[in-house]
Amino acid sequence: MQYYIGIDIGTGGTKTVLFDAEGHVISSAGAEYPMYQPKNGYAQQEPRDWENAAVKTIRQVIAQGNISSKDIKGIGLSGQMHGLVMLDKENKVIRPAIIWCDQRTAEECGEITRRIGSRRLMEITANPALTGFTASKILWVRRHEPENYAKCAHILLPKDYIRFILTGEFATEVSDASGTQLLDVPKRCWSDEVLQKLDIDKKLLPEVYESPYITGTVTAESAEKTGLAAGTPVAGGAGDNAAAAIGTGVAEEGRAFTTIGTSGVVFAHTDSVVTDPGGRVHTFCCAVPGAWHVMGVTQAAGLSLKWFRDNFCGAECEAAENMGVDPYSVMDREAGRSPIGANRLIYLPYLMGERTPHLDANARGVFFGLSAIHSKSDLIRSVMEGVTYSLRDCLEVFREMDIPVSTMTACGGGGTSGLWRQMLADLFDCPINVSDSREGPALGAAILAMVGTGLYGSVPEACHAVVRNKQACQPDPEAVPVYEKYYQLYGRLYPQLKEQFAELSQF
Repeated sequence: MQYYIGIDIGTGGTKTVLFDAEGHVISSAGAEYPMYQPKNGYAQQEPRDWENAAVKTIRQVIAQGNISSKDIKGIGLSGQMHGLVMLDKENKVIRPAIIWCDQRTAEECGEITRRIGSRRLMEITANPALTGFTASKILWVRRHEPENYAKCAHILLPKDYIRFILTGEFATEVSDASGTQLLDVPKRCWSDEVLQKLDIDKKLLPEVYESPYITGTVTAESAEKTGLAAGTPVAGGAGDNAAAAIGTGVAEEGRAFTTIGTSGVVFAHTDSVVTDPGGRVHTFCCAVPGAWHVMGVTQAAGLSLKWFRDNFCGAECEAAENMGVDPYSVMDREAGRSPIGANRLIYLPYLMGERTPHLDANARGVFFGLSAIHSKSDLIRSVMEGVTYSLRDCLEVFREMDIPVSTMTACGGGGTSGLWRQMLADLFDCPINVSDSREGPALGAAILAMVGTGLYGSVPEACHAVVRNKQACQPDPEAVPVYEKYYQLYGRLYPQLKEQFAELSQF
């Protein structure tokens, strides 16, 4: 038998999954670790925590799978993007990693835009300067911690630190490197122009590979720690969303997925480089060689429903505990009692500001149309609908960019809700599929290892063989025009409130 491992280094924890050659789960294991916020707006993690979690979970899946490590033919990596890991010349971690959700670098983003020019920055990196990206973090450390910057010999992304631990190689791949703001996204290589203008030494950066390419093999030292066989190939892998795309079969023109997790993402594959001049969506290299993806982000998708649950649904949580079910399933049923439009109640899901399409950190959540007739059922439904309207905003940007979407797959926690999937089908006006596997990023990473080791000839071929999706729901022709009326009104609310959001932020 042949087996493959996918390792997903997430923000809340690492999940490692052992698959057979057909993508069936043999065993899986997870390990959590903390995030540190020493100041408001800061977000850091310890790379050693990722290392310990990866080592622990690799050993667990091998033991649970009851297999010989020699039968593991390849390993793929997925992980949180944009994090800054700095190593000294002895390959020791210099400081805690500054991760994707850190917001300390607004001043550095302005510096990047001034040095390169906003238009040229878009031409090269396909994205405006954003606080989440890695380049601004590098500039922040150089300005505020010059002693640490002077020690720096290597810069890595989170999953690539685990690659270094396993293989001893300094390497990354194009999908994750796209989120550094140092990659020439159309040319799929480090940008000498950006590095020169930002005065960053190219020698600090790892070699860039295509995602399915083999980047190294497990060392004897790592084999002893993990239980893997020395010499096991490690593929490039992908950033978390790019890996999730492969794990749900989004590897060809016209295919897309929507995920409703804490945040929400609408992600579409494209065979050509297409950018939005306004920077409302990300354009990155995808995990398929020679192709790209666009990605819109709703900041508070599942977070909106969790916020409502935690503050207003004590009775539902208690009932769920008594019945032995998930509280969200109880809330789902309650929302189903409210009609489309939640009895003329519209929710704007801007609890954490908004990314797509408004790029407004000052935006805030709103219940519009609230009256004495409304029940908790209406409120829950309006939250779910408001999140779906925001995801539709992402899809509308894709349509402006002439990116075709013919197949949409729902994933993430919200994707398990039949009611939420039907909302997506009706508001997107297209069929919604679901994947048989819930291991999206880890499966995607393992598929890339399958391709890299020659089991399959290409990423699309591997997806056709391994990924199993089924159609969950069709758009309801009677519901589509009703939702459209509410969506059009929803779209007019933010422009009317933009100035008031900014004024409120100054109080």
